[in-house]
Amino acid sequence: MPVWERSSTARVVPPARPRKLAKVPFVELADGRLQGVVSSGSDIGRVYVSSIAAGTYAFACSTNNNRPCGGARGTFCNHIRALVGEAVLQYGAERVARYLKAEKPGGEPDAEALVSVMTGTRPAQGDTSAAAPVFSRFLRHLAYLELEPTTAPLPEMQWFPATRTAA
Repeated sequence: MPVWERSSTARVVPPARPRKLAKVPFVELADGRLQGVVSSGSDIGRVYVSSIAAGTYAFACSTNNNRPCGGARGTFCNHIRALVGEAVLQYGAERVARYLKAEKPGGEPDAEALVSVMTGTRPAQGDTSAAAPVFSRFLRHLAYLELEPTTAPLPEMQWFPATRTAA
């Protein structure tokens, strides 16, 4: 068993480059998708949950209460394009391309090239069933950001075993 599986800590990969969180506050490569939360350009109180499936590039974009995005009709909307751009900043273009299986032979990929490769396949519009769990993880992420810095254990994380203890 690897060391990280025996401890209560997980390895965190530092961002490829710093990014501003105002437009796309949450990005993750998880569940076979690039997914995240993107702020609305017109309404400060509205956010969109956007995703792109790895391999097929099926895309989905809806508000956090499952209302469809008006711009995601047959092609990637601006929310999805912003999501790809921020994912490239967070994880690096090569890692995002590898995860989505959108690697283009030759040349260093960037967000624009990734979007071009994926839209060139004419991906189908996917379902929005992943929106609720993604938005829930985003809210949990926000709750952790509001906590005061401390070295004391968090009550909801106490089920992790302490390091260097015998079972």
